[in-house]
Amino acid sequence: MNLPNIDSPTAENVTEHSNAPASANKRLIGWCIYLVILCGAFALYLRELTAFAAHSQVHSYILLIPLVTAYLIYIRWKHLSRELSSSWGYALLSAAAGIGALLASQYFIDLGQNDYVTLIALSFFCFVIAGIFLFLGNKWARSAMFPLFFLAFMIPLPEAAVDLLENASKEASAEVANWLFLISGTPFLRNGTLFQLPGITITVAKECSGIRSSLVLVITSLLAANMFLHTTWRRALLVCAVIPLGLLRNGFRVLVISLLCVHIGPDMINSVIHRRGGPVFFALSLVPLFAMLWLFRRQELKRQDETARSASIAPPVQAA
Repeated sequence: MNLPNIDSPTAENVTEHSNAPASANKRLIGWCIYLVILCGAFALYLRELTAFAAHSQVHSYILLIPLVTAYLIYIRWKHLSRELSSSWGYALLSAAAGIGALLASQYFIDLGQNDYVTLIALSFFCFVIAGIFLFLGNKWARSAMFPLFFLAFMIPLPEAAVDLLENASKEASAEVANWLFLISGTPFLRNGTLFQLPGITITVAKECSGIRSSLVLVITSLLAANMFLHTTWRRALLVCAVIPLGLLRNGFRVLVISLLCVHIGPDMINSVIHRRGGPVFFALSLVPLFAMLWLFRRQELKRQDETARSASIAPPVQAA
């Protein structure tokens, strides 16, 4: 008598396995169609967001965020969860938040442009997340957590937050400039953010806070830490290093412009290095940041090599 082979796949199992890729493809196609419809529904709002970012002194980086997010998903696609489902609870919560933000942007008519665009971008972001939970599910969202978190940078900071950060950065930058003046031996008198130097008086204004460069530096550090580092403490240290680096950059910029005005002439306050020198000082701040990244990366690779070498020379375990 022939016994049935319990290891052989049944027709039902074969059908389930063959239908799984088809179901996943349908969900992915549905998500893509959802995104197209969503972008169409938000077309006018996204146009306002784009125009705002293009002319903003703080949020111009927003234009690159969706492109970088798409690239992050692309390079991690093979590692993202293949278990697609619908997480209705999270989808409804995200959609409710999106509707709330959209209604708030229309209800509060006295909002400034910055806050209005913030609510619009928040609403769009929430609907994107809702679509992900609806078509791809919670497991896929967890596996793509960093790209989705990174997409949140497309939401402009509220006006109150921008003012708070600018004032804090202005005060801290003035303090750093004070120490740099002392180190350089430059004679000066200080009154808050005002520095009286030989032949010129300089005020550290909000425009000197470098808030946009600092935000871009934070985003760059987060991106680099996630892509090239694996240990949590090294990632955190790299990101936290951005704060002193940004303040040191601002203080150094004040020092350079001040010394040029003292030793060359007060007209240097209107020079290109003051009006258009921001990218140069930003590039200088990237040097120590990438040096830290290189050092941390080298340490991790060295540790991985040591671990692999120890595993290869470990004696085999003999069974009793």
